[in-house]
Amino acid sequence: MAQSVIRFFLNNRAMTVDDVAPTMSVLEYLRQRTACMGTKEGCAEGDCGACTVVIGECRHGEIVMKTVNACIRFMPTLQGKALFTVEYLRGENGRLHPVQQAMVDCHASQCGFCTPGFVMSLWGLYINGAGSKNANETDDTSVRRAITGNLCRCTGYRPIIEAGKRMFDMPTIHFDRIALAQMLASLTQAQTTQGTCYENQGRRFFMPRTLAELIKLRSAFPESTILAGGTDIGLWVNKQFRELSDIVYTGEVAELRAIIDDATEMVIGAAVPLTQAYASLQHIYPEMNEMWERFASMPIRNAGTLGGNIANGSPIGDAMPALMVLGARVTLSNATRSRQLPLDELYVGYQQSAILPDEILVSMHIPKPTPRLSFRVYKLSKRFDSDISALCAAFAIEMDGASIRKIRIAYGGMAATPRRAARTEATMLGKRWDEATLNLAMESLSQDFAPLTDLRASADYRMNAARNLVRRFHLETRPGNPIAVEKTSVFAGIAASM
Repeated sequence: MAQSVIRFFLNNRAMTVDDVAPTMSVLEYLRQRTACMGTKEGCAEGDCGACTVVIGECRHGEIVMKTVNACIRFMPTLQGKALFTVEYLRGENGRLHPVQQAMVDCHASQCGFCTPGFVMSLWGLYINGAGSKNANETDDTSVRRAITGNLCRCTGYRPIIEAGKRMFDMPTIHFDRIALAQMLASLTQAQTTQGTCYENQGRRFFMPRTLAELIKLRSAFPESTILAGGTDIGLWVNKQFRELSDIVYTGEVAELRAIIDDATEMVIGAAVPLTQAYASLQHIYPEMNEMWERFASMPIRNAGTLGGNIANGSPIGDAMPALMVLGARVTLSNATRSRQLPLDELYVGYQQSAILPDEILVSMHIPKPTPRLSFRVYKLSKRFDSDISALCAAFAIEMDGASIRKIRIAYGGMAATPRRAARTEATMLGKRWDEATLNLAMESLSQDFAPLTDLRASADYRMNAARNLVRRFHLETRPGNPIAVEKTSVFAGIAASM
């Protein structure tokens, strides 16, 4: 791999950087090295949105524009991309962009600290929606989705939501994607199909472009840190002050960014962003919609990856219980072989997995639904949006007449790892899906889990909630008498119950 500098565009201005640490955040660079001071630091962990920026990149011949958190984005990941900050929206003679003008007209800014982040989140919605047939029909849901990662302590959000709708009523300012594509092409013309390596003061940041290169690097540098979206590793640097040595970035590996949808399963590459991965899964499993909407914020979902979420193995990760009950498998590869492993066999201890030191998580394989499958996933948290789960539960059942033919139950937040309730499943298999089996299943959960008490929930609450979610699943799927339950109600009452 050839040594490289970092080449990117900042607000349409070509930048060449060769003197920053590989773990310097985009936020640090903007505030310390440029005049772009509108991007603020609020939390330095991707929670508050004050640092929201928009990144543009070319994927499969199309320009993709997405909001991300600058505080947990490492500088080398900008290679070959375009970065836009709030300063980009400044018009001639101080003219305001429609997003900014709508914020003014709706009195959507008070102290102003969070305002640049909100403006960039809304601008992301504006440029990805303007010009479409529904551009002038933006509703509360679209705006709320766009600003889930932005916190404000002044306005109460209502005027910001109003601004997000009003901005489409103003004269449209066209964003030239063709010009941006030509600009980005100028950065990559000299590049080969090989990856690059950015190095500063003996610390290397590898950016392979193929799976073969990635596996070779993993074999050569088994102690290196594998970086995907950075939504977890960024906190290692910002909050735990870890000194990372060699980093291998998976975000440019073509094979890891692919989604294959065939007749029997969906195969999602490990570097596919969460936004894209969940959108694909939602087509075949619409039952995941609420969990997907509540899984972190838009900027976090745009940066984070499903593969990173799975490889990280957090005991409170929301994706794993759902994928476990659907029978998902993972492909792991090294220099000599590839192997598949059921997801429910991947975790061996707290944030420990069966991935060998020289292996790479390549893809996730999710089976397509069968006609008899009933599937549900429920998330409980103190806040509805962008909050870590106190408990996440997933259920999948197949009936043979009135009897349970197959049953899978999995929980996150109940043990040191996301885990299936094996003993509970065994007590239910072959029985009628009636009140007696329900009561037996609820009691059996104590044989599978001994939950802990922490700031999110007590052990008693977690066990009671876990049992009650089995009851809810029964009410929604029992033979002959299904009832509709509003999915948006699953979070209600958690704070009062702790």
